Amino acid sequence: MNTLQKPGTRPANPNFSSGPCSKRPGWRPEVLADAFVGRSHRHKTGKARIKEVITRTREMLGIPDDYRIGIVPASDTGAVEMALWSVLGPRDVEVLAWESFGKQWAVDVKNHLKLKDVKITEAAYGDIPDLSAVDFSRDVIFTWNGTTGGVRVPDGDWIPADREGLTIVDGTSAVFAMDIPWDKTDVVTWSWQKAMGGEAAHGMLVLSPRAVARIESYDPPWPLPKVFRLKKKDKLNEEIFEGVTINTPSMLCVEDALDGLRWAEGIGGLQGLLKRVEDNFKTLSAWVDKADWIDFICENPEARSDTSVVLVVTDPWFTSLDEAKQRVVIKKMTELLDDEGTAFDVGSHRDAPPGLRIWCGATVEASDIAELGPWLDWAFAAVKSDLQEV
Repeated sequence: MNTLQKPGTRPANPNFSSGPCSKRPGWRPEVLADAFVGRSHRHKTGKARIKEVITRTREMLGIPDDYRIGIVPASDTGAVEMALWSVLGPRDVEVLAWESFGKQWAVDVKNHLKLKDVKITEAAYGDIPDLSAVDFSRDVIFTWNGTTGGVRVPDGDWIPADREGLTIVDGTSAVFAMDIPWDKTDVVTWSWQKAMGGEAAHGMLVLSPRAVARIESYDPPWPLPKVFRLKKKDKLNEEIFEGVTINTPSMLCVEDALDGLRWAEGIGGLQGLLKRVEDNFKTLSAWVDKADWIDFICENPEARSDTSVVLVVTDPWFTSLDEAKQRVVIKKMTELLDDEGTAFDVGSHRDAPPGLRIWCGATVEASDIAELGPWLDWAFAAVKSDLQEV
């Protein structure tokens, strides 16, 4: 029976989920009071609200004026799939896969689109492929930050400016948390519920001029459902990138996205967000350095995610267990933390090795991460003590 002393203080906000992520500090449902609801989203006011999300996003992230930004259905998944089904085919493809979402894009490209020449470059969880060996004569698909793997690309220096193929980037746990070099990207996607803690179901799609040229010059050989269609009369459907969405968006979600953007502007824009991520990650890292039972899954500091931080248990008792028993330990830990109301949703992704995953994005407070560490220590010690007695 667990008789270990509990820590004396608790995180004020125990929401450390890597998706949907914590709402911004101070968020209340009342911020949605002025949402344009019960009206057509195609009314001039509705379109203006949607376009405002696009405009504020461009300004905050420094997205070039000649890049298109659209709001599309079905979260980041929908945005990625829309891109894959719309632009792939003219060139051979290379998919970089080192965590569950990259592996899923590889399955879609190879097994569902059934492209003939698909090179899948894989790495284990916690590692990253050799980026210097990527073939940019192909269209290259990768996640900027592996949400489930705790690994990110360190920068965009490995991507050539004179690449022949397109770079298609799943950026959902990187955008608004990492400095994306837009000139090295051709398609970038993300979702509102990740780094900004917005409400879900809507994806963002950014297209470079090279991506637009591909879409306008190429007709895929497969049928495209309505929610994937980016062309109108053989040209890019520019309305999608001006606030006229393909299907009906939630105006409550639109209002919530605007609230998040206004909050970010108030703390210094992108640089303010990046500073908060840095402070959060430093706080968590300081605890990891002191803990003798856990470590980062990614051994390479330059490739280590500082938003979706994945940790593995290194305690000899834990590592002596088989994987099924390790998962039982993690489950019991997370249940204890949930029952205490001190950490929600901190278990690793179901496809990843057994461990913990802590969101350190800008909507989390460093003070809460500081309070979290002792509770993680307590939960592991408690579960270990109980199971060793059995």
